[in-house]
Amino acid sequence: MLRRDLIAWYDACRRDLPWRRTRDPWAVWVSEIMLQQTRVETVIPYFERFLARFPTPLALAEAPEDQVLAAWSGLGYYRRARLLHAGARAVAAAPIPDQRDGLLALPGIGRYTAGAIASIAFGRAVGLVDGNVARVLARLFAIEDDMKRGGMKKAEALADELVPRDRPGDWNQALMELGATVCTPRSPACDRCPVARDCRARAEGKVDRLPVLGEKTKPKPQKLAALVARSGGKVLLARRRSDGLFGGLWEPPMVATAAALKAAFAVRDAKKVGTVVHVLSHRRLTIDVLTASAHEAPAALPDPYEAAGFFDELSLGELGISTLARKVLAAGTC
Repeated sequence: MLRRDLIAWYDACRRDLPWRRTRDPWAVWVSEIMLQQTRVETVIPYFERFLARFPTPLALAEAPEDQVLAAWSGLGYYRRARLLHAGARAVAAAPIPDQRDGLLALPGIGRYTAGAIASIAFGRAVGLVDGNVARVLARLFAIEDDMKRGGMKKAEALADELVPRDRPGDWNQALMELGATVCTPRSPACDRCPVARDCRARAEGKVDRLPVLGEKTKPKPQKLAALVARSGGKVLLARRRSDGLFGGLWEPPMVATAAALKAAFAVRDAKKVGTVVHVLSHRRLTIDVLTASAHEAPAALPDPYEAAGFFDELSLGELGISTLARKVLAAGTC
C-alpha cells in the first residue's frame, strides 16, 4: 500500500524538472551534485547551461579547471565542481558504472549520489537517503535516533529494504519529492500527504519532533580585509590553492588584516570603502574592502594564494569567481 500510494501520487503530482526528463546517467549525476545543499529553483538554469557546455563526461574532462569553475560560478560549494571534474576524468574513456559499488569508487560520489544514479539512470533496486528522504522515513517509521548518529544508518537500511524492483528510480524520487513539497521540515502538509495513514509519527503525535537532528553549529565569526586594486581598466585577482576554502577560484586578495594586505601587495594609497558580510555554513565573514592603484602583481603571494594577475573586468565571466568575490568587487567600485 505504501509503495502503491506514494508512486501513484508521484505520477500525478511531481514537478516537471529538467533532470526528470532523461535517464542519461551523466545528466542524473550532474543534477544530483548540483542539488546538494542548493535549492531546485537555483539549480535549474545552472544545470541546463552546464549540460549544454559539457554534454558528456569527456567534454568536462577535457576542459581546464578555470572553465569548469566559471560555469559553476555563483552556485557555491565549489568543491563539488572540482570533484565532478575529477569524476568525469575517471570515466572519460569508459562507461559510467551502472552499479552502486562501482559508482562509489568515483571521486565525489557518496552513498546517496551512487544510489540516485544507479536507481534513476540504470533501474537498479538500491535505496538512497538525502535530507528529504531522511525526514520522510524518520516520520513514517518513527525513527527517534539522532540522524547525525545512528538514525541515518537506520534510514539507509530502510531505504534499501523498501525500494521496489519495479520503478526503483521513481520510488526514490517520490520519497524525495514528498520531503521537498509535503513532508517539509516545518508545518508539513499532513492533510494532503498520500501516505499519511502509514505514518507512525502522525499517529503518535511526533511529527514536529522528528527527525532528531541535534544542535546546529553556529557559523564562527571571522574578520578579513580585501583589496580591490585596479590598473589601466584591469583589476588584480588572486587564485586560491585548490586544497582549501574556495579552492581554485579567483578573487580580490583577502587576508587577515588591512596592514597585512598593504604589506603583501605593496600598496600605499589603500583606503577603506566599505564592508561586506558573507555567511557560509560554518563561518560568518566580515570583510573590510580597500581600494588602491597597483601596477603589477607581487612575486611572492601570501597564503592561501598560488597565482595572481590583472584581468579585464568585462571578461571575468570566463573565470571561476565566487559570489563573495563579486560582492567585494561591487563594494570596491563605490
